Amino acid sequence: MTTPLRIDIVSDVMCPWCIVGYRQLAEALDASGVEHDIHWHPFELNPTMPPAGQNVREHIIEKYGSTPEQSEQSRQRLTDLGTELGFDFRFTPDIRMHNTFNTHQLLHWADKRGRKHDLKMALFTAHFTDARNLSDVAVLADVAGEIGLDRDEALAVLTDQRFASAVREAERFWIQQGIRGVPAVVFDRKHLVTGAQGVGNYTSILGQLRENIA
Repeated sequence: MTTPLRIDIVSDVMCPWCIVGYRQLAEALDASGVEHDIHWHPFELNPTMPPAGQNVREHIIEKYGSTPEQSEQSRQRLTDLGTELGFDFRFTPDIRMHNTFNTHQLLHWADKRGRKHDLKMALFTAHFTDARNLSDVAVLADVAGEIGLDRDEALAVLTDQRFASAVREAERFWIQQGIRGVPAVVFDRKHLVTGAQGVGNYTSILGQLRENIA
């Protein structure tokens, strides 16, 4: 491949399968040696979620009709997958689902500083490992500061909502492209793959793309 493979990933930091899918893809990319350029894009799993959020277990049961047993099995599966991929899921009984419109605004701001990917990873960890309240703008600003971004500027961005319109526009664009669930990965602006596919499947996809583009 003469130019890096463009990879667009539509995701939400409340989505456990988004970090699983990314880690699987990252392993496949490392193994294949494909030059690549990743671009993250916003999607809100729960755009009407109130600021107080909702207990994750209750939310999953309510939204998907899962039984408590199915919910627990899903958590254990994710925990095991995370361990395999080097990500620490800690599903405490009181972990909550939060509205993520502010997180996407902060990510938009971080992108202008070349740190969007770093912040995205930090936010996944803040939510799934440390159970931090990502509905709280002070917590979001703290996370930004912890990776070396300007905390005061991050807080100002969230306070004045200067990137709200840009984020809404980006969200609408991907919905108009037919994205209804995440993770959604688009390779080379043409090939859409949805869900966490596994390292093997991502490796196969990358191999096919390399043959087609070479």
